[in-house]
Amino acid sequence: MARTYRPTPFGRLRDRMITLMLRKGVGPPGLYLLTVPGRKTGISRTTPVAPLEDREGRWLVAPFGPGGWVRNARAAGRVTLSRGRTAETFGATELTPAEAAPILRRYLAEHPRTVGAYFDAGKDDALENFAAEAPRHPVFRLYVNGP
Repeated sequence: MARTYRPTPFGRLRDRMITLMLRKGVGPPGLYLLTVPGRKTGISRTTPVAPLEDREGRWLVAPFGPGGWVRNARAAGRVTLSRGRTAETFGATELTPAEAAPILRRYLAEHPRTVGAYFDAGKDDALENFAAEAPRHPVFRLYVNGP
């Protein structure tokens, strides 16, 4: 059974440090700051994320479950990814479980140590197992000019 993500004081401190680094334009490769307007207040909320990108597009995966940024992205339909002084706003569309399955498998294969404990499926499992994971790990397709 997969673990449930619970932020720890160390995890919150790590995220704050990474956020500060990414705002300066430095930090681990592949990480960006995701900014989404709050669904109730409209106040921008920011968190570090590791989007997937290839020739087919760009995706955001919620590896720890449908947290606040997921609910805000669903409501807003748009997100901003930034790193340093570079920021880009995207339209965001949530994928169906069948569409999300290959993205989830790839995400788990690329980040096994950091997110593996939060998935019931293994990195070599069938796509059906990842489709079953999709409600617990929403995936968004990012578009520059709408879907």
